[in-house]
Amino acid sequence: MSDAAPLSPAVDPGADAASRAGLSRSDFMTLTKARLSALVVVTTAAGYVLASGTAGLGWGMIHTLIGTTATAFGSAAFNQLMEMEPDAKMLRTADRPLPGGRMPPVAAFAMGWLLCAFGLIHLGVKVNAEASALALLTLVTYLFIYTPLKQKSTLNTLVGSVSGAIPPVIGWVAAAGPHGIQRGMLRWELFVQPQALWLFSLLFLWQLPHFLAINWMYRTEYMRGGFVMWSNNDPTGKKTANMALGWTLPLLLLCVWPPMAGFTAWWFAVPSLAATVWLLKLGLVFRRTGERNDARKLFFGTLLYLPVILTALLAARR
Repeated sequence: MSDAAPLSPAVDPGADAASRAGLSRSDFMTLTKARLSALVVVTTAAGYVLASGTAGLGWGMIHTLIGTTATAFGSAAFNQLMEMEPDAKMLRTADRPLPGGRMPPVAAFAMGWLLCAFGLIHLGVKVNAEASALALLTLVTYLFIYTPLKQKSTLNTLVGSVSGAIPPVIGWVAAAGPHGIQRGMLRWELFVQPQALWLFSLLFLWQLPHFLAINWMYRTEYMRGGFVMWSNNDPTGKKTANMALGWTLPLLLLCVWPPMAGFTAWWFAVPSLAATVWLLKLGLVFRRTGERNDARKLFFGTLLYLPVILTALLAARR
């Protein structure tokens, strides 16, 4: 709840609205958190490929990514609209389009509404009801639970990780194809298949050390903005590092789950275990030194970790 060039059909409605508002391309990319939205797109694509294989790629995947990208862009616009005042208090966000005064709130609202509606409807019509339902769940969790909770409780990081863990499952259920509603019911079995649960678990656990590192590096900024984070009032970094290590350790179990469940070859465990041990090492170094540079290394380590695991997963898939 991290960055690539989105598919143009998904952003046409918002791009038109941005143009009418006099918003530059750079401001549009900032308002829609294009880099973070890219993570949503990549993990959604990974879930789709895991379910269908390369032989199943085609318009189904393209429509899935268009709808997911539009929804992610719209939710980011709503998020910044809701956090306009806190953003104005923090140096790293004060120059965003809304607090910077380069875009009126009503235009951001219209853009967010247009993109979200387009994305959800596109998924429902062109993909299936299950994908649209999960995108809606992501939107609701992100905007109506995570965003307001950031100024009330440290639990916001856990809730944010839930919303960030749903996109690969969107890709997984999207690959099942259309006709999602049978006798008035969604195909609930798609949501609890081992691969879907594994994808959700990976993204959930991965986000925690990722965001803990960010929170600690910018803890002063978050406190200035009124956000309640785990890393607040942790000048030594020990508390943050311990939490990051605690959430990284369960990733070791995810390295052996796929081959044990039979949906990857056994060699998947080798690169995934090596990458996880390396991530733990970065956390231990940060715990020992408490230096911002080592927290930064942990942050960038998480950015490298996810594509390594997903690439190995798709290469070893059965």
